[in-house]
Amino acid sequence: MPFTVTPTAIPDVLVLQPKVFGDARGFFFESFNARDFAQATGVDAQFVQDNHSKSAKGVLRGLHYQIQHPQGKLVRVVQGSVFDAVVDLRRASPTFGKWTGTVLSAENHRQLWVPPGFAHGFVVLSHSAEFLYKTTDYWYPEHERSLAWNDPSIGIDWPIDFAPQLAAKDQAAKLLAEVDVFE
Repeated sequence: MPFTVTPTAIPDVLVLQPKVFGDARGFFFESFNARDFAQATGVDAQFVQDNHSKSAKGVLRGLHYQIQHPQGKLVRVVQGSVFDAVVDLRRASPTFGKWTGTVLSAENHRQLWVPPGFAHGFVVLSHSAEFLYKTTDYWYPEHERSLAWNDPSIGIDWPIDFAPQLAAKDQAAKLLAEVDVFE
């Protein structure tokens, strides 16, 4: 396998650690291979869209999801570092309303598999960060929802000591008790 897979506190959310081959010239690793991904994770995902964002330190994007056309996401950072967090919004799940998070960085090369049915977000820890993600469905703005990043009923332990910079839609995000969830 070109990577190892480690379940998080929410077993459906997976951390993928690629095998990185490096020497004095730099490094190489295979960031995605559909056959190996399916074999290692048990997830048969068909990715239809790739996204790339760049954000400054302190920017918090999320927690986003689509209530219809839910997206599975395979996310990674190619410059800088972020703390990435996901929240289970599948009402029938034993981990409904629970969160898990990990640091993704250009240095650690980790990727995170976020299944459909989860809200997802990240905060930039470095001077800036470039964030890449593959999605299993297209973006439909009319179905996008935002869960409050600081909902006390969820209690995400964001590793920051500052007020993050938020987009207007994230400032207006709703609490878990108010958002649409997956049945």
